[in-house]
Amino acid sequence: MMTPETEDALAQLIKEADGPLRIVGGGTRPIGRSTGAVLRTTGLSGITLYEPGALTIVAQAGTPLAEIETALAAENQRLAFEPMDHRALLGTQGVPTIGGVVAANVSGPRRISVGAARDFMLGVRFVDGAGHIVKNGGRVMKNVTGYDLVRLMTGAYGTLGVLTEVALKVLPDVAAQMTLTLDGLDDATAIAAMSAALSSPYEVTGVAHDPATGKTRFRLEGFESSVTYRAEALGRVLARFGTAAEVDTDWATIRDVTAFADKPGEVWRISVKPSDAAALVAKMDARAVQYDWGGGLIWALSDGGDLRARLGEFNGHATLIRGDVDAPTFQPQAAPLAAISAGLRAKFDPRGILNPGMMT
Repeated sequence: MMTPETEDALAQLIKEADGPLRIVGGGTRPIGRSTGAVLRTTGLSGITLYEPGALTIVAQAGTPLAEIETALAAENQRLAFEPMDHRALLGTQGVPTIGGVVAANVSGPRRISVGAARDFMLGVRFVDGAGHIVKNGGRVMKNVTGYDLVRLMTGAYGTLGVLTEVALKVLPDVAAQMTLTLDGLDDATAIAAMSAALSSPYEVTGVAHDPATGKTRFRLEGFESSVTYRAEALGRVLARFGTAAEVDTDWATIRDVTAFADKPGEVWRISVKPSDAAALVAKMDARAVQYDWGGGLIWALSDGGDLRARLGEFNGHATLIRGDVDAPTFQPQAAPLAAISAGLRAKFDPRGILNPGMMT
């Protein structure tokens, strides 16, 4: 196992590599089938710049996520995209790192209101497959010409380069939070209710449905007086679906899909149009499902086999998060998109040594 402690050392290591490298951050998210000698980024750690007034933080890729969240909380700020913690679901140990979050574009329930991790990225530094140090972006949002490497690297799972430093926009924390809950809705009705809430002007920051409990949840955040007003108004919008009651809710359990944590079986993450979600779930024959993002994200617990084969062609993508199934981890790309992806990998990693097999 290799754990370089400087960017230059990482660049030299990659330049001299004579075989494939498996890029690992904190080791909490072993998704995909990459092979090779393990290269950890945890030696590149520390917050290098934090300007609360500018809502900007810069940190080395191996910095523990908890360290960043603690620094932000001290200034009443947060990572608004609330990155998921995969440890319970995947049964892993270790410490999540900010580089891992960025590499996998990890985003939680608030994605529907503020965007994904990719939308908060300002800049990156990384080492490509030839050992070159590359910098792109900066500390402020701006228009981009040519390759937008900041967003390209976000969600690339280390296949285009090894992140060494990331710059992100942060947001102020909220003063109050409230969750309204409807009980007893079937999937199609719950999705209709979630769509109604998201279409309202009341700034819902989380909408999720759990068929196992029959609970459909709607989160509101902001100043206390605003949350109270919006909750009353949203309750009137939802009245045709039932009486919405205020219920204490731990959104981290929804974010982290902890209901599937100790249950055997494969876990799939399916991204679809909300209007297609209920029909797709009916075709899955899954043991359990959970809906997030207003129905746009489905978590499915399956008893085996290729879930994609049961779904057939659909407008979306399915990712195998947990389990040993003879199927690609990520949704196979259409030929034109696959050609573009292969071209990018050939440009940034000409020897094909960075996380080979990860995206297949």
